[in-house]
Amino acid sequence: MTTGIASEVRDPVCNMKVDPGRAPSHVYRGATYYFCSNGCLEKFRADPERYLTGGPEPMAAQTIVLQPMPSTRPRSGAPRPEYTCPMHPEIVSDRPGACPICGMGLEPRVVSLGEGENPELTDMRHRLVISAGLTAPLVVLMVGAMIPAVARVLSPALQGWLELALATPVVVWGARPFFERGWQSITNRSPNMFTLIALGVGVAYLYSVVAVLAPGLFPPSFREASGRVGTYFEVSAVIVTLVLLGQVLELRARQSTGDAIRALLGLAPATARRIRNGAEEDVPLAEVEVGDRLRVRPGEKIPVDGVVLDGASSVDEALVTGEPIPVEKSAGSAVVGGTLNGTGSLILRAERVGAETLLGRIVQMVAEAQRSRAPIQSLADRVSAVFVPAVVLVAVVTFIAWASLGPEPRFAHAIVNAVAVLIIACPCALGLATPMSIMVAAGRGATLGVLFRNAEAIEQLRRIDTLVIDKTGTLTEGKPRVLEVVSIAEAGEDDVLRLAASLEQGSEHPLAGSIVSEAKRRGLTLESVADFTSRTGLGVMGQVAARRSALGNEALLRELGIDAASIRERADALRREGRTVVFLVADGRLLGMIGIGDPIKPTTARAIEDLHAAGLRLVMLTGDDPITAEAVARTLGIDEVIAGVLPDGKAEVVKRLQSEGRVVAMAGDGVNDAPALAQAEVGIAMGTGTDVAMQSAGVTLVRGDLGGIVRARRLSAATLRNIRQNLAFAFGYNILGVPIAAGALYPFFGLLLSPVIAAAAMSVSSVSVIGNALRLRSQRL
Repeated sequence: MTTGIASEVRDPVCNMKVDPGRAPSHVYRGATYYFCSNGCLEKFRADPERYLTGGPEPMAAQTIVLQPMPSTRPRSGAPRPEYTCPMHPEIVSDRPGACPICGMGLEPRVVSLGEGENPELTDMRHRLVISAGLTAPLVVLMVGAMIPAVARVLSPALQGWLELALATPVVVWGARPFFERGWQSITNRSPNMFTLIALGVGVAYLYSVVAVLAPGLFPPSFREASGRVGTYFEVSAVIVTLVLLGQVLELRARQSTGDAIRALLGLAPATARRIRNGAEEDVPLAEVEVGDRLRVRPGEKIPVDGVVLDGASSVDEALVTGEPIPVEKSAGSAVVGGTLNGTGSLILRAERVGAETLLGRIVQMVAEAQRSRAPIQSLADRVSAVFVPAVVLVAVVTFIAWASLGPEPRFAHAIVNAVAVLIIACPCALGLATPMSIMVAAGRGATLGVLFRNAEAIEQLRRIDTLVIDKTGTLTEGKPRVLEVVSIAEAGEDDVLRLAASLEQGSEHPLAGSIVSEAKRRGLTLESVADFTSRTGLGVMGQVAARRSALGNEALLRELGIDAASIRERADALRREGRTVVFLVADGRLLGMIGIGDPIKPTTARAIEDLHAAGLRLVMLTGDDPITAEAVARTLGIDEVIAGVLPDGKAEVVKRLQSEGRVVAMAGDGVNDAPALAQAEVGIAMGTGTDVAMQSAGVTLVRGDLGGIVRARRLSAATLRNIRQNLAFAFGYNILGVPIAAGALYPFFGLLLSPVIAAAAMSVSSVSVIGNALRLRSQRL
């Protein structure tokens, strides 16, 4: 398959040249039109006259297709896979590969549930293992040659041939993808780090090959004491191995982005129980259609978005709202696919299926937000467009100058000095400048309970000025707990709690569990229950110690004819504090009530103070009701509260803040937070939350303590300072070393920079970068 597009005809949508033998086509009014991609084809099908009369879309919006799509049509309903560059979304291909602009590996536009490991990651890992295995003895051989006892046994000629044998597989096979990307960067006139890597590795290797095969070409001044011309096989092999390691780490991080989406897709059940013609059968979820009647049994996940036709149950909707308290559902109630049914049985009508469900839209939003944000673009990559051509130009000028004006042997001096220029400009230190700081910072963050998923999060975190915080599981503990027990009449608090817990020990409702847990915490002995009855949406009833008892909401009191006027004011006060209130009745008398809520984490208040002191604006974003949200915000001093927000609304709030010029971080712990976590400049997940949240975020706070954000921001600022220092070291050596390697000192002092010294200078620059990066381990935060 070719990698270009022939020039026979043009796409009527974007005006790109396409090959009619390979391009997708469409017949309209007897004429056949060809397109660069299925995207343009679908646009044309939707409105042909627009493109036939109005001309193509602006070129800025066109799609660049690396490989034309095959002419064969896919199976119905099975879209062709498409791969795009996360930094340049206009690049589209029908297979994995490298971006022709930046060299970054392409990733799939749509992640599927059954997708395996990225084949590029597998390939790079294989190359890394073999290259590292060959590089290690090569370095040992180089060090051993400096020991007199070893040098007497190892002749210079034998050493050269051994180094050649070990380095050749690493450079020729291990570094092949880098040479291909480096060549691609030249043909596409887009110099990048792969250009530098290809030049540095290629020059060091080729110079060394010539030094082994034809040492007579070099003048005596460039020979070692043994008479051997110095080689740089270990330099080229080490560079290849380090770059391969960086590629493996990068590809693993990018694969985790897809893992987050696959985890979201896995929340939906694989099958649904469909009711047709009075019969029930389990069918694949993909076969469910709008209007189908479905049965959801107790404990099952709801398969699609729909409306309850019959039955009653409590449904855990933490997926949507993030709230731990289940919602009662009955005929006419809306339900959401992926949420968990409780103890009742439901019959529902499917309203939205597939990608149209709320879960499907969450998946789409996470994918789009992650794809719209480019990875960190290091300073080394930004300046390489100037640096690489400048180095090559200096090497060419050096060769010409020495070949025409230099002393004899002119040709040998010209080659050696040009090689010295390229070797000293080798991107080893330049390539280490950012990764070393990032790796050290990531390790230091881990000791502080802060996990960074990628370098972009470290870079962006120091810039944030607005922190959007989810309530449940982030500010609060995320689990319902008994916070107040109120007694009236002759009953004491323990009596109220004991009777309520005795009733609830037969219930599976989460609120029941919190009441029973509190009774056990207080060491209360529970009574057995007879004639237990659960009333969906109301509460529970039963016989406890010869007393007819009931526990439930005000609707249950009205049904029993109990007047709650004496306690209503206190109940309303508890509700304003965000509590869920249940009332206890025994033998027709109201004994008391219990307030259940989600308590604020002990560390939250101090963390909020520290975040305010750091100059951040704090916004609470929650799916909970406004009364509860306002109560928590008042307690903590949150600047702004936005309550009753669904997952798509959370992402929209983040977008709105970004449109106002704010740099936004989002802190959350649930599946419902994933779109907002992905949309924000930095997503911050609680380590105590869901895997999906952590995979969608750039930062994870292991202990779920918001105070970690303050430490993470300080570490971010220190890391960026360290990276700039490293780049200054790397470029400083190049700026000073390149002119000297070119022979700038020769007319004045008769000094030339041997490639041996050039390699030493390159090593010193690398050591400087590594040493400076290691300072982050002791940085005070």
